[in-house]
Amino acid sequence: MSTLPLFDNPAFEIAELRKQLNHHSYRYYALDNPEITDAEYDRLMQRLRELEEKNPLLITADSPTQRVGATPLPAFTTVVHELPMLSLDNAFSDEDLLAFNQRILDRLKINDDVEYACELKLDGIAVSLLYQDGLLVRGATRGDGTNGEDITLNVRTIKSIPLRLQGDGYPAVLEVRGEIYMPKAGFDSLNDKARAIGEKLFVNPRNAAAGSLRQLDPKVTASRPLEMCAYSVGWVDGGELPETHSGILTALKNWGFLTNRETQVAKNIQDAMGFYRRIGEKRDALAYDIDGIVFKVNSRELQEKLGFISRAPRWAIAYKFPAQEESTILLDVEFQVGRTGAVTPVARLQPVFVGGVTVSNATLHNRDEINRLNLKIGDTVIVRRAGDVIPQIVQVIESKRTVDARDIVFPNECPVCGSPVETVADEAVARCSGGLVCAAQRKEAIKHFASRKAMNIEGLGDKLVEQLVDSGLVNNLADIYSVTREQLASMDRMGEKSADNIILALEKSKATSLAKFIYALGIREVGEATARNFANYFGSFEALAEADQETLQQVPDVGPVVAHFVAEFFSQESNIAAVAALRNHGIYWENINVSSPEALPLSGLTYVLTGTLETLSRDDAKAKLLALGAKVAGSVSAKTDYVVAGPGAGSKLAKAEALGLKVMDETALVELLREHGQEL
Repeated sequence: MSTLPLFDNPAFEIAELRKQLNHHSYRYYALDNPEITDAEYDRLMQRLRELEEKNPLLITADSPTQRVGATPLPAFTTVVHELPMLSLDNAFSDEDLLAFNQRILDRLKINDDVEYACELKLDGIAVSLLYQDGLLVRGATRGDGTNGEDITLNVRTIKSIPLRLQGDGYPAVLEVRGEIYMPKAGFDSLNDKARAIGEKLFVNPRNAAAGSLRQLDPKVTASRPLEMCAYSVGWVDGGELPETHSGILTALKNWGFLTNRETQVAKNIQDAMGFYRRIGEKRDALAYDIDGIVFKVNSRELQEKLGFISRAPRWAIAYKFPAQEESTILLDVEFQVGRTGAVTPVARLQPVFVGGVTVSNATLHNRDEINRLNLKIGDTVIVRRAGDVIPQIVQVIESKRTVDARDIVFPNECPVCGSPVETVADEAVARCSGGLVCAAQRKEAIKHFASRKAMNIEGLGDKLVEQLVDSGLVNNLADIYSVTREQLASMDRMGEKSADNIILALEKSKATSLAKFIYALGIREVGEATARNFANYFGSFEALAEADQETLQQVPDVGPVVAHFVAEFFSQESNIAAVAALRNHGIYWENINVSSPEALPLSGLTYVLTGTLETLSRDDAKAKLLALGAKVAGSVSAKTDYVVAGPGAGSKLAKAEALGLKVMDETALVELLREHGQEL
């Protein structure tokens, strides 16, 4: 359906806009197959708002603009369900499911296969939506099954709930039942925002969905990323429904509801069990939490014959997955050092079976997380595990706290190397300051040192570094220059030729630049640009190593945090010894004649590199321009002085020509660099 031209009559245009917006909402939320972009949808909505503001008498309750706007309620009122919202019996094993199937066969007095509709049991809040003549008139929680709470204003804010039904053929009175839930991505985003402003976090998506639905102010609900998936009907009057449950789900989808696309029909109980196992394998990859599979006899005629017991239908059962949350005791907290020096607290738990495995450890992330949980050793805690996700403590049951519960104390020294542990202001992560000498950080330090933008030791990749460290041949940066050809050739997937190439690459890497060597040391927060600024400012490694924090902050783009990390690095004798060992292996560079930035020949000029450069790499060209005082930008603007364009230059070159900027090819760049003493 395309956007139509404007009408002279506002009533006609308003009706057409509502029709279009409802159609596009249905395509987006129910079919997951939009026909227009979000921007186009927003323009239609904005036009409708403008028309309704000018013609308030034309505003109706089912207008897409009316999802939010009601004033907060003083309290929820009670709703009596026309038909009780019953619960389901549960199965926890194949034996339970087979027994359920046998009970159905016995009650129906048949031996034939029974067809089942298989649905994912979404972990959310069950709700009832009542439509009269296609218009949403009420939304209610399940409550105790007989009485629920009126949440009409809140459900109207959820975009996957149609305010008016699509198509035709729906009953005059139709009660739709479904699950309101919060997708995992929305839950993570919601907690990220709460964490950023110091608010309490939600324990899990179901908890977040429940809290969002029970807001007296519908604007709060509207701000939460909720979805609703329809799974059945309740009270129906004035119309016929399909003869199967799967047919009802298809009808609900046609009438504008989101239904779960994983739903299938199994021809017998064995197929149903296979569906359970297939979904179990992909459970953790789903965009939402589920806690089981619901199996329903597909034939509505057979459903009526089977009937109900007092609290549940005889024709449906929920086959639950292993619980993903359980309670246990926090026995102790130990501290591990990660590859980047992060000191992470790890909970040691009284073993508990959760998420299909026995869990005895859980991550605690950092000090802020411990404070947020108000966690103490000895506490009773709720542990959550979802598939391969590392188990985590999500809540403390403070009512069970004992008098001997004790505080968690972070170490002042690294438990691996004994170096000081530091926490920078505004950072939650504590880190070992050991740098080059901490065994926990050894592999990553060597990988960084050997990388292309650092010492550029070709062939010394991640897997080889791990082999060399694991074999005990390399225990620090300097050791890589002591490895022999024979030792390299003995590594997995290494031959004599490869070993020879690496020996040559090691020898070649010894001739480097001061900036690259500084960067290769892996000092926290010192990237390529900062390393280059240090090299150009101090000119020699010795001058940098001797500088105090105040002097370090005189370097362009260096603030107190970076200055602290650099000063801390050079204050440790172990790091100075590591640098000396590298230089003893023959690593060298030319010191830089220090001059003020203003005195450099290209000072004040901005260059942009685009296309392919053949004589030297883009990184090398950038480094040489920066060394001459130029600024190298990533995009073209009116402030750009020169654009260096190689073969394949595209939009940047076109923009430069449109702006009338000076463009040079690689030959002109090479001449410029040589003119100013840059060796290629």
